[in-house]
Amino acid sequence: MNVINDALTDLMTDLMPDAAPTARSDPRKAAFEANKLSKKLHRQVGQAVIEFNMIEEGDKVMVCLSGGKDSYAMLDILLGLQARAPINFSLVAVNLDQKQPGFPAHVLPDYLKRLGVPFHIEEQDTYAIVKRLIPEGQTMCSLCSRLRRGILYRVAGELGATKIALGHHRDDMVVTLLMNMFFGSRLKGMPPKLMSDDGKHIVIRPLAYVDETDLERWAEHRQFPIIPCTLCGSQSNLQRVQVKKMIREWEHQYPGRIDNMLTAMSKVVPSHLMDRKLFPFTTLQTTGQSTEDGDIAFDDEPCSPTISNTTAAEQPAGSAPVRWGGKSLKLASGRQHPDHAPMNPSSIHSVSISED
Repeated sequence: MNVINDALTDLMTDLMPDAAPTARSDPRKAAFEANKLSKKLHRQVGQAVIEFNMIEEGDKVMVCLSGGKDSYAMLDILLGLQARAPINFSLVAVNLDQKQPGFPAHVLPDYLKRLGVPFHIEEQDTYAIVKRLIPEGQTMCSLCSRLRRGILYRVAGELGATKIALGHHRDDMVVTLLMNMFFGSRLKGMPPKLMSDDGKHIVIRPLAYVDETDLERWAEHRQFPIIPCTLCGSQSNLQRVQVKKMIREWEHQYPGRIDNMLTAMSKVVPSHLMDRKLFPFTTLQTTGQSTEDGDIAFDDEPCSPTISNTTAAEQPAGSAPVRWGGKSLKLASGRQHPDHAPMNPSSIHSVSISED
């Protein structure tokens, strides 16, 4: 019994490193927190799979496994969903051994054999190619990504995979949106589902709704044999690293901001952007009718022809402007207002998949 209590205490330490000492010593709370995190992750992945129709009957999903926390968690959760899903689909784990110096080639095969998961290890020396073509000190990610993507597409075809699952999560999708805006002058993100450049494959991102910090906690709880990326992980000056640090700081100062940005990616209003290919600005005419996406979208109340001298302090309760720093409007029932609330996967009732 002491061994079990010690193990549960260690689990609590992993899951709640900032908790008070009394909470960390409570094995019942440790078990509760682990179960709660498991249900949250399975619910969020299930929601993404259902909403974007990522996995269909008879699919063979190629799960790209790098050895990092994200891809380990993706495989782990997909295995859990597979056992309870109302459809039949198969999984095959694929790792690309890029021949990086010191790469522990035995770790992933040993792990996958223990799980009983079908897998394929593809050996390609992309490391030598990248080091030869990219000058010292410059970013390697772009070339490495292109080489890796081409190889994975080929392997997917050889294995007969109908879907390619990548381990990008919520934070990756928001960071990509900001990077394209800051450095590429494009309003372009990272979609949860897309067709490959050659038109032959469907790529899915089941972790689209998952917070990276939850994946970190899950990796500690599950004790995944993490393999660090020595090729690009040491490039601390990467733009992606800097942008990720920036949104983490925003989230700390204004909780809910990352969720708000992710939600914004699904609520696009072309009439209030500047892309003339998406909206006919040049032929725009008056209609005499108001629209839901008009300029009054952020007002408290409809515009009135009467000028009021009422100050903000004198406004009736509940008429204050919508706050976008993590605080959202709530109905009397306590449920979030559907038009202004940040995405809350726990409020989705259509996803019946859960973990007991």
